[in-house]
Amino acid sequence: MDAFDAIPDPVVIDILNEVRDVKTLIRCRSVSKRFNSLATESDSLLLQLDQIGESDSEKDSAITSFFRSLFKSVHGFFPIFSKPAKILTPVQILAGFDQIRNLDVKFYGGDFKLEKGAAVKWKAEFGESLKSCVIVAFRSATVNTSAIDGDAETDSEFVSGLKTRVVWTISALMAASTRHYQMRDLVKEHKEMERLTVRDRDGEEKRRRVGDEKVSRERTVVPNVRMSMRNAPSLKLKSGICLEAATLVVVRPSGVASDDDDAELATGAFGFGDCMYGEAVAALLKRMRNVLEMNSF
Repeated sequence: MDAFDAIPDPVVIDILNEVRDVKTLIRCRSVSKRFNSLATESDSLLLQLDQIGESDSEKDSAITSFFRSLFKSVHGFFPIFSKPAKILTPVQILAGFDQIRNLDVKFYGGDFKLEKGAAVKWKAEFGESLKSCVIVAFRSATVNTSAIDGDAETDSEFVSGLKTRVVWTISALMAASTRHYQMRDLVKEHKEMERLTVRDRDGEEKRRRVGDEKVSRERTVVPNVRMSMRNAPSLKLKSGICLEAATLVVVRPSGVASDDDDAELATGAFGFGDCMYGEAVAALLKRMRNVLEMNSF
């Protein structure tokens, strides 16, 4: 008898939970019948995706289907017209994993482009719809020990800066709602899931709690929101980094909560593990707050 066979199943499952990576666990399923049954009982998984595949309900266009059927009989002679390998959806990849409680999904690509040197980092929480979103952004970051915090803005600079900050906010909200929509089928399939966290390569993140889904568009609709915005034309951090057009925005659905918990939400999102961003949040929370309302979109 192999000594490994003497290890109890719960211990093996604990080990597989530490592995977490779905692709590795799928390979483990081919090792033996025992591994095949135990690997799918992991309840904490990491799924890394290059892109989202089409769902079964997404069909080819009429023209594409016509040409594909036309050349189907001569597939071997005209490989250029052959259908490329289908990209599996998250639901298909996780088929058989029916004990998922916590799932991390990582995408290799962000949802929007920024001007060179600019950065937008956000964390959002969803249920059926948006619960909250914290956004930290800046136009550029330089090491300048002689720089001082800048407070004065001309009227034209304020208007121009406000426009940029609103664009950053809308872009982050659209990116978050797109990720929420892309995970709808996965949530419906795994009703036992308690938490799903989605991360992008560039650091944008969306965290959501599972709830019933009713979605019919390419992204989840952002409700009417109240934005609590703070900014500094030039913000020098203790680390010596100077952030130009530093901005902190806390977004919540209108009429749901007050602005009193701005600090709690902001520090909860960036207060730990994000040195520069956490320091920027702490400094921006001391700035004057501007409150804006935005209609659903």
